[in-house]
Order: sequence, then structure tokens, then C-alpha cells
Amino acid sequence: MAPSHALRCCQRGLSWIPVIFINLIVCWSYYAYVVELCIYTIPNTEEQVIYLIVFHSCFFMFIWSYWKTIISKPANPSKEFCLSNSEKELYEKEERPEAKQDILKKVARELPIYTRTGSGAIRYCDRCQLLKPDRCHHCSTCDMCVLKMDHHCPWVNNCVGFSNYKFFVLFLAYTMLYCVFIAATVLQYFIKFWTLCRRRALVHCPENQLPDTQTKFHVLFLFFVAAMFFISILSLFSYHLWLVGKNRTTIEAFRAPVFRNGPDKNGFTIGFHKNITQVFGDQKKYWCLPVYTCLGDGYTFPTRLVNIDSEQGNVEHQTIKCTVDGQTNGRPLSESQNHLLGNDVYSEEQKGGSHANSEGCQNVSVTMENDS
Repeated sequence: MAPSHALRCCQRGLSWIPVIFINLIVCWSYYAYVVELCIYTIPNTEEQVIYLIVFHSCFFMFIWSYWKTIISKPANPSKEFCLSNSEKELYEKEERPEAKQDILKKVARELPIYTRTGSGAIRYCDRCQLLKPDRCHHCSTCDMCVLKMDHHCPWVNNCVGFSNYKFFVLFLAYTMLYCVFIAATVLQYFIKFWTLCRRRALVHCPENQLPDTQTKFHVLFLFFVAAMFFISILSLFSYHLWLVGKNRTTIEAFRAPVFRNGPDKNGFTIGFHKNITQVFGDQKKYWCLPVYTCLGDGYTFPTRLVNIDSEQGNVEHQTIKCTVDGQTNGRPLSESQNHLLGNDVYSEEQKGGSHANSEGCQNVSVTMENDS
């Protein structure tokens, strides 16, 4: 146990190396831009002030979104998705896969779970010993199940998922803005240093216009670093914007979620604008701020079409409830509550020829509950 615990502590310590590296680069870029460029290189005071104001605005938003992504704890499934002690004991004693699935199906009847494994089985995490909610996956690095997991990012030493995906996208956006502003404002001085001061004949350099060799190094290297990070992050940011527009995670982009009717890569797509509000919220004034405004609870998600499962029991003895934004409604949604949903009506044929009308509860995950 001791060596295993020591190894785990070492792994946790080493996992902070990418974060420390990024912070060192950011601290150096702050010094190089503010001190070496604005104070020592730029001769115009008005230009200095404008550059410093815009720079610090970009710098503040970049740092804010970056650390919000780092410190936001990944959202985990609640205890209701865990097996009870008796169910866990029964599950562990059972050796037949079919019997184990029967136990999991019995537990899943009371939970809003609508996705399956590729073989159609209930998604169960043996490590965390719980039934996985829709879009939830186990992170081997964090050793936990994460709601709406996108990926584990070593540069923030955290899982990117339901609790911090908005912060991660904003972090990419403000990193690009930070880099492109630095590259654009440093470019003219970069050209001067590169074309003039690179010559050994110093007589070609105007006196008192360009500073010494130390500043030259900072300015040249600052432009290269900013341009390099901008180019590398541009593709990643564009990819995640595409994912937001499609309402997919990185995992779902590579492996389509499997519903009861089979895999559907567009299963959670509910329209471009509604897909965006799922991540950024329905108040546009908060979209650019790294504050939590995501819609939903991380367990149930609006979908194009969710069929009521006959395995959930006879619909005559159950009540259909819609779960939106963490609130459970036992009746059709009002116009004010329907901001994420359309106006279509879906119905599903049940056992024995009975029908359950899901009017007003379309495009949304459905929770089944016994009337007792």
C-alpha cells in the first residue's frame, strides 16, 4: 500500500508540470511585453498606455478563464446511480453476464439512463461501482466518473466536462486573443530588430531608437512564442467550436453515443442556437465571462428523440416527467420553460398496444416514476 500511495503522490506531483510550464511562459510573456517592449522599446507614451490597457484586459480574461478551468472540480454522478449494498453484493456474486445485466436493468428503471454500450448493455463502471449517466465516462487519470466528459487535459491538469467545459472553450478563445494581440503589436518592432539590429554594422541602427541586445532577445522571442501558440491553438479552438455547434463531446465525435435504437452521432443535437445555449447559457451577456451559466444538471440532456423504454415498466402505472435545467416537471412545459425545446410532439407505442403521450415534453430526456 505504501509504495502504491507514494507512486500516486508522485504522479499527482508530476501532473502539475505542464501547468507550471504554462504559467512560467505566461509570467515571462508579461514581463517581456510590459517591461521590455512597452517601457524600454516603445518611445511614444500614448502608444504605451493604449497597448498596456488592452494587454492587461486580454491578460486578465485569459488568466481568469484558465484558472477557472483548473480549479473547477469535475462533476461526478450522485449516489442514486450507485448500487445499494444488497444489489452490489448480488452483482459481485453473480458470474453470468446475463444475470448481471438483469440486475443493472432493474436498477436502471428508476434512473434517467437512455444510452447503452456498443453491445446494447447497461453502462456500468466497475471502478466506481455505479451506473453511468448519459454522456458520463470514467477518467483513468482522475480515477473517477465525470459527467459529460470531453477529455482530460494535461495543460490544466483537470478533466474537461460538464462543470468546466464553458471555461475551457473561453480559455482557448482568450489564449488566442492574447497571442494575436501580442503578435500584432510586437510585429513592427520585431521587423526592426530582425532587419536592422541583426546586422553587425551598428551604424545602420538609428541611435537611441532601439534598445540593447537583451531587449532584442525578448522582443524577437516574444513574437515567435505568441505566433506559435496562436497557430497551435487555432485548430483546437475551431474544433471545439464545431463540437459546441453540434452538441458533441470529443469522445462522442470519435465514438457515437448508442441509444436504444442504435448509435446516433447527432442524438444530442437540438439545433445550432440551442446547442450553444446548452454550454454557454441562455443569457448572452454572460457568454464571454468565465462564470457558470450552463443549462441542465449533467444527468439528463435534451435530445432529438428519446423513446420511452418498455423495460421501464407498464406506462399505465407510471408518470412521465420531463427534466430540464435540473427541474422535474410532471406536466407539459410552459412557454417560459420551453426555451430549449421545440414544439413537436412525440409518442411511443408501449407494451400491449397502449400509448403514452409525451406532449410538451419533446426533445428531452424522460424520467419514469411509479405512481405509488
